[in-house]
Amino acid sequence: MSERSEVRVRLAGAGDVEVLPVIEAAAGERFRTIPGLELVADHDPSLPPDVLSRALAEGRVWVAEARDELVGYALALDLDGQPHLEQVSVLPEWSGRGVGRELIDAVASWAKGRASSVTLATYRDVPWNGPLYAHLGWSVLPEEEVAADPRLLAVRAEEADHGLDPDARVFMRLRV
Repeated sequence: MSERSEVRVRLAGAGDVEVLPVIEAAAGERFRTIPGLELVADHDPSLPPDVLSRALAEGRVWVAEARDELVGYALALDLDGQPHLEQVSVLPEWSGRGVGRELIDAVASWAKGRASSVTLATYRDVPWNGPLYAHLGWSVLPEEEVAADPRLLAVRAEEADHGLDPDARVFMRLRV
């Protein structure tokens, strides 16, 4: 059995909640290797309880299980009808094994029938961000399209409020 076939993605439940920040914190440690992005590793990985409880109730949080442990998770948002991949985190020891792809596929399946695409905001040049998403079929949104969409501008403003440099970030789209 391959490692990828060992991974099972399912909707998250209340019993999974305490592990999500642990996964995100561990995954965020990779950013310490990129000068200037230590703040990503230093941020509080806890999701606001109201955001998390609503996402769980609406079926917008998925977890990846392998060997009876959670190894990754994804959180999607509904930006007034636009599915948006807010977070994908995978434990470092499971990185590069298709876990993130399985989680992204779950989000894409959820988005079908809701819209023609899923969006995300990510670092343009971090190897496991923009370049990886491009490899998986995502395309960069033109700036004029981002500037004309108040939903994406709100995401950009919130990210900037958390210290993320908008010039280093890019919005991407995956057609579903």
